[in-house]
Amino acid sequence: MISRWERLANYVILSAFAAFALYPVVVILGAALGPADSGGTAGLANFAAAWEAGRFGTYLRTSLAVSGFVVVVSVLLSIMSGYAFGTMRFRGRSALFYLFMLGIMMPSEAVAVPLYFDLRSLGLIDTFWSISLPQVALSVAFGTFWMRAYFLASNRAIVEAARIDGASSWRILWQVLLPPARPAVVTLTVLVFMWTWNEFLIPLIMVTSESLRTAPLGLAFFQGQYTSGFTLLAAGSVIVATPVVIFYLFLQRHFVRGLLQGAVRD
Repeated sequence: MISRWERLANYVILSAFAAFALYPVVVILGAALGPADSGGTAGLANFAAAWEAGRFGTYLRTSLAVSGFVVVVSVLLSIMSGYAFGTMRFRGRSALFYLFMLGIMMPSEAVAVPLYFDLRSLGLIDTFWSISLPQVALSVAFGTFWMRAYFLASNRAIVEAARIDGASSWRILWQVLLPPARPAVVTLTVLVFMWTWNEFLIPLIMVTSESLRTAPLGLAFFQGQYTSGFTLLAAGSVIVATPVVIFYLFLQRHFVRGLLQGAVRD
């Protein structure tokens, strides 16, 4: 049993860490809602001014399109590859899995320049695919590792019973194993969405058209225009971060559940 003082100490420590984490957020929000540096606007009007000046509508649409494509394709491929590595036995299984793991161990900075020349030779530079396809490849590496861990810990008795009943491997995956895997899948979805939304280097290298800039990249260019004005920059930062916060809050319960028990279990 935890004593009253131990519980109180836990709350004090957690409150201190929460205050430390929330302090920058409060500062940015306060600056975004405060009076503009030029003295013209204040409050919610700062967001409207930043939205119009920074063209964030275009950047957010591009980020939503890229993030949606990367999440859907990466999660589907990760589920199928994780199922194969976690439940099937085939020649070269271990070597192929470790090849997948190179995608986790190798940072995107190490492959960005060679990848640029590869995509340029294919005529894909400055296109939607030059932003999304590299991020799919990077996300599938972690997604395979994540879903493999879940399928390795899945109930073997259920799988064997389904096979005895004549279920195919495809049906076992989608109708037997995947429904209980919802917390793990939701957690992977949130992580891939956050990583894709916040990706900066790949869009910076791969695109030059303003219409293909993602939200973080657009914010960086917006910062270059308003180096002396912190209010509009803070408002732009809040605009860019809002979709990720909303997405996380919407799936928070499943995300935490997946972290605790959905993917890695004893």
